[in-house]
Amino acid sequence: MKIQLKDICHGRSGDKGDAANIGLIAYKKEDYKIIKKYVTAAKVKKHFEGICLGTVERYEMPNINALNFVLNETLGGGGTVSLKLDAQGKTLASALLKIEIEIKD
Repeated sequence: MKIQLKDICHGRSGDKGDAANIGLIAYKKEDYKIIKKYVTAAKVKKHFEGICLGTVERYEMPNINALNFVLNETLGGGGTVSLKLDAQGKTLASALLKIEIEIKD
């Protein structure tokens, strides 16, 4: 079965210097198990290929059914120096929610 992340979670994104920060928050505990299994740092890095030039770090927050991703070297130097349209990375959560995952069980 294939689903888009937007069907099982919502997201928030922002910046810290040249790193974008994306949080995925599952609607339900059982949805957290799905995103934890299928949304890897490698998958996020591939989705943002050409945008994220550095590493992607993933942090698990099971107490709030969330994952946090830090995308290093993504914002062209950061909000005050970047020439990018979205220098604070506010749209990146919406872009990540469009990922389609295939659930195999």
